[in-house]
Amino acid sequence: MRNNNNYQPENREFTETVVQINRVSKKTKGGNQVRFGAVVVLGDKKGKVGVGNSKAKDVRNAIRKAIEDAKKKMITITMRGTTIPYSIIAKLGASKVMLKPAPPGSGIIAGGPMRIVLESAGLRDVVGKTMGSNNKISNVRATILALEKSSRLLEKKKYQKEDHKNG
Repeated sequence: MRNNNNYQPENREFTETVVQINRVSKKTKGGNQVRFGAVVVLGDKKGKVGVGNSKAKDVRNAIRKAIEDAKKKMITITMRGTTIPYSIIAKLGASKVMLKPAPPGSGIIAGGPMRIVLESAGLRDVVGKTMGSNNKISNVRATILALEKSSRLLEKKKYQKEDHKNG
């Protein structure tokens, strides 16, 4: 047995959570082609979160590629303490998502995929509701859209206040 002293653990700045793994089968001339699709949510629990999905011939590579995709699609959200600044509703496809700020200590009150995104972003006190679709991928993307929309709303209000002071 050889001792591998060159191994250095990867720097874990982000927490990664696998939301869904799909087994996809395609009928071809040579037989069936089996591939795997993975949806991963990546966050630093300090206000950065991203979602990525990818396909590969095996599960490990699908997850690895999805993590790389999530790193490219990271967004920064604005937080007010441990919650979001405003109530927000976002619609993406058939999914409709509602997020509301909650008082400190109430925790994340949201279902499955939405909870994963909010925890990865570092939010601790939020009330959320998914409506319309039960599709995990759609709900995750709609939650990301809602958080992004909330951040843009806050930036817009700050800009208007500065413009009002100067004018």
